Amino acid sequence: MKKLVVIVGPTASGKSKLAVKLAKKFKGEIISADSRQVYKGLDIGSGKITKREMGGIPHHLLSIVSPRRRFTIAQYQRLNTKAIASVLKQNKLPFLVGGSPLYIYAVVDGMVFPQVKPNEKLRSNLNQLSTAELFQKLKKLDLRRAETIEQKNKRRLIRALEIVLMTGRPVPPLKKYINTAPWYGNDILFIGIKKSPQELKRRIRKRFLSMLRRGFLNEIKDLRKQGLSWRKIESFGLEYREGSQYLQGTITKEEMAEKAVKATEDFARRQMTWFKKDRRIRWIKTHQQAQKLISCSFEKIL
Repeated sequence: MKKLVVIVGPTASGKSKLAVKLAKKFKGEIISADSRQVYKGLDIGSGKITKREMGGIPHHLLSIVSPRRRFTIAQYQRLNTKAIASVLKQNKLPFLVGGSPLYIYAVVDGMVFPQVKPNEKLRSNLNQLSTAELFQKLKKLDLRRAETIEQKNKRRLIRALEIVLMTGRPVPPLKKYINTAPWYGNDILFIGIKKSPQELKRRIRKRFLSMLRRGFLNEIKDLRKQGLSWRKIESFGLEYREGSQYLQGTITKEEMAEKAVKATEDFARRQMTWFKKDRRIRWIKTHQQAQKLISCSFEKIL
């Protein structure tokens, strides 16, 4: 069997829940494509699926690295290669699920990343700039990357600028991997979860309030106890940034909630900027529609 199902959509759209239902129906295993869920201890704030929610379906590439370590998308790409190969070897259907566009396309389109080593002096100089200044600088040098990057994530802004400044050119366009990659030649079915802007806003707010009830702030405190600096925790972006600012006393709890929800809404729009351009994606509203798509697309092997 050489098939791959890719489930994408904005944050809080219900990708994990849908993937579990489909994996149960079609004898599958799930491979995460999320840039924060790879880290141990980033559970509540990253929206990581729980053991109970997994329903017995094997999940790959969750909680695989310490938050103290630097983890690159190139590393993820290599690990994903092994995960897909493992699932295919068992004659099961791999489901690649997540909302991190770079992680998704690094796998299915074989994105080639520039081999640029960290330049500590350059990073130190860039770190003196505000996130707004870094973003404006990136817009001038690499507009395509600026359109999809998280504008308030200083770590990613600095890395993007580091690549551009060190190579003297924007990040190169996507290229295909050689045909030894385990997914090469696979039939790939892209499924996208479609939510109205109003419903997505409601779900994002509801999810963040649920995070707070489940102990999200205690999760940040635990990361601090492990030795992570406030700066490191904030570099994980979105809820971790606002939660850290609240615990440091720089914003109120009400401000934390509003800023976190707004930042997540902005992130969801950037996700859709990527996904709307991909004509391969079949947009669905219910799991029954997704189930029918898989049955029709892969009927010869199911």
